[in-house]
Amino acid sequence: MSKQSKLVFYGAISLDGYLARENHSLDWLIGTEGEHDTGYQEFYESIDTILMGRSTYEQIGILSPEKFPYEGKPCYVFSRTTTGSDEHVTFINENIAGFTQSLKEQEGKRIWIVGGGEVLQHMLHLVDEFIIQIAPTIIGRGIPMFVPGDQENKLKLVDVRRYKQFAELHYEAIR
Repeated sequence: MSKQSKLVFYGAISLDGYLARENHSLDWLIGTEGEHDTGYQEFYESIDTILMGRSTYEQIGILSPEKFPYEGKPCYVFSRTTTGSDEHVTFINENIAGFTQSLKEQEGKRIWIVGGGEVLQHMLHLVDEFIIQIAPTIIGRGIPMFVPGDQENKLKLVDVRRYKQFAELHYEAIR
């Protein structure tokens, strides 16, 4: 019996639910006590595939210009305009939910959704786990984790952890 991959959102948000400022800045997150002690390495070792949108990919290039942080793991970037691949990622122009479902059906560990917002909206019904770290900052506006829509998901709280000033909520989807 094969073990299908699980789709997981893992990331930090502001207390008012934003992933980043409107200009994609994470300045509100940088320097928060506990920022480097959130169990990231343990989580990263539990994943084997990465998904993100083109905007997130471009921001990663700005934040980490010297080295792509996800080398060695298959990384797919959803884009309406860019095709093919580069040295780090494969660009996907097909239906986000359909592509993601086909990945989930393969044997593997976890598939990580990096970023969120618009891309997350298309695959919200496929997400198996949410691991959300809440930073002690209200930024007022920015890129929301959840784009308004008609999707309703029932979740079960699995764990709550504290990493200094961060609160981490771990939910599993109820199907």
